Amino acid sequence: MTNTLLPRIEIESAPQPTAAVIWLHGLGADGNDFAALVPELDLRACPPIRFVFPHAPSMPVTLNGGYVMPAWYDIRGTDLVSRQDVAGIQKSALAIAALIEHEAARGIPYQRMVLAGFSQGSAMALHTGLRFKQRLAGIMALSGYLPLADTFAAERSAANACTPVFMAHGSQDPVVAPARGEASRDLLLSLGYPVHWHSYPMPHSVHPREVADISLFLADVLG
Repeated sequence: MTNTLLPRIEIESAPQPTAAVIWLHGLGADGNDFAALVPELDLRACPPIRFVFPHAPSMPVTLNGGYVMPAWYDIRGTDLVSRQDVAGIQKSALAIAALIEHEAARGIPYQRMVLAGFSQGSAMALHTGLRFKQRLAGIMALSGYLPLADTFAAERSAANACTPVFMAHGSQDPVVAPARGEASRDLLLSLGYPVHWHSYPMPHSVHPREVADISLFLADVLG
């Protein structure tokens, strides 16, 4: 199984981690994108954490003229919700779930794991985490949205119906419109999820205050 896992970067905040954060990058990036954020997090209230930053496979992306780049799934429309790449999303979800299972096999309990992501990675974190059959500690969705929203209510897992969801979005985001994130938030709230919503005065990026809020969220769900 190890040979089929996504390539990844691993950073341990301290020896012998008892918790894990699997963090998914955005379109065109790779695992290095958020690995640099770990030293900026205040983890004093957290147990030792293994941060896992996988690299998505490269594929042609329709929205970018078929240019080949790291992507979790194809993007076919600027609104992000028309002609969604169902097969690509489902394939990446299986690969991400395999990483969760890998951490479980290494001794980290499911309920001590957080699935996080930025932009397209955020979409995959919500899609995969809320359908996962074991209870997770939390889900962090940064500057993203819930893909395949029309089938979500039927496919979601009861195991994660009460899992805390941290959602953050830039009020000036030109890539994933704030309305797209807000619609995902509203759908999750309507289904009873405990969503922690944060808006920041930023484009499609990460805000210093967001880093502090992420630290507080990790301390809350893992501390």
